[in-house]
Amino acid sequence: MKKEIKASDVAIMKELQGHLPMVKNPFAAIAEKLGIAEDEVINKTREYGEKKYYRRFGATLRHHKAGFTANGMGIWSVPKEEERAPMGELLSNRPEVSHAYERPSFPDWPYHLFTMIHGESEEEVLKIAKGMSEETGITEYDVLFSTREFKKSSMRYFDAWPLPDNEQ
Repeated sequence: MKKEIKASDVAIMKELQGHLPMVKNPFAAIAEKLGIAEDEVINKTREYGEKKYYRRFGATLRHHKAGFTANGMGIWSVPKEEERAPMGELLSNRPEVSHAYERPSFPDWPYHLFTMIHGESEEEVLKIAKGMSEETGITEYDVLFSTREFKKSSMRYFDAWPLPDNEQ
C-alpha cells in the first residue's frame, strides 16, 4: 500500500486525520493550506474511502462537554462463540454505547464483549447496563467505571511518514 500512496496523498491525509477546520467550507480551507483545488481534496477523500483507507468519516462527540459525565465499560460474558456477533450487534446498537468490542476471555476473566456506556451519572449507566442485560439475556456482566483519563486523542498516522517530495 505504501507505494501507491504519494506524498500529495500523505499531505491530504495529514489534514483529514486531525480536526477539520471549524469553518463553513473545511475542505476549501484544507485545499488552500495545501495549495490545491477544493475539488481535489473532496475527490481524494472519497477515493480514500472507496479504497478502504478509512472505515468511517465523521464527527466525534465530546461526551463530557455534552453533559454525559459518567462512562462505564460494560463487560459481558457470552460463552457460546456463535452468539457473540449477534449479541455484540445488539449491544452496540444502543444509542448510549459509543464503542463495542469482542476480546478473548481467560480462565479468570470470563468476559468476551466490551461496551462503552455513557450517561449523566453512574446510576444511569448502571440502569442502562441492566436494561441491556434484560434485552439480550446476558446475565453475567459488570460495569467498570473510569477513575482517571490518560489520553483523549485519535491516532495520527501520517505526521512523520517519510515520503520524498518527488513521489508526487
